[in-house]
Amino acid sequence: MRKLLSAQRRRMLRRIALSVLPLLLLVGRAEASESAPTKDVGQYVDIQPVGLPIVAGGQLVNYVFVYVRLNLTSGANPSRWREKEPFFRDALVRAGHRTPFTQPDDYQKINVDKLTSTLMTEAVAITGPGVIRSVVVTSQAPRRRAPTPRPAPAPLP
Repeated sequence: MRKLLSAQRRRMLRRIALSVLPLLLLVGRAEASESAPTKDVGQYVDIQPVGLPIVAGGQLVNYVFVYVRLNLTSGANPSRWREKEPFFRDALVRAGHRTPFTQPDDYQKINVDKLTSTLMTEAVAITGPGVIRSVVVTSQAPRRRAPTPRPAPAPLP
């Protein structure tokens, strides 16, 4: 009787071990994939959304909320520069109010080329050379739908 009980117990333990083994292998693979470093993953700083003014003819026409990402070089320390995100955001807001990034043919979008070149200059001034690889506007959303500008009327002869 004792041998029978121990044989049943061994079979039961074997079944449990065989049913748990695949789960343990999956957990091990997931942990290994999380810990494996990949090149340039997370080498960026996302700037919190910023509302930039759209000014035409000296009048405030609209605000456009932009999402901007600063891509860092592979040798940069992302955690160090993410702590400086308020400085990057402040530089963007100041530049946007100093000379608005207004696109002359559309009051619902900003001039992306002007913003990226200006922010690149400001970001390099904050970090020093060799840290910022590029500036990307990931999205932009107007506060309200502003009418497209009309061309100026032709002068009368």
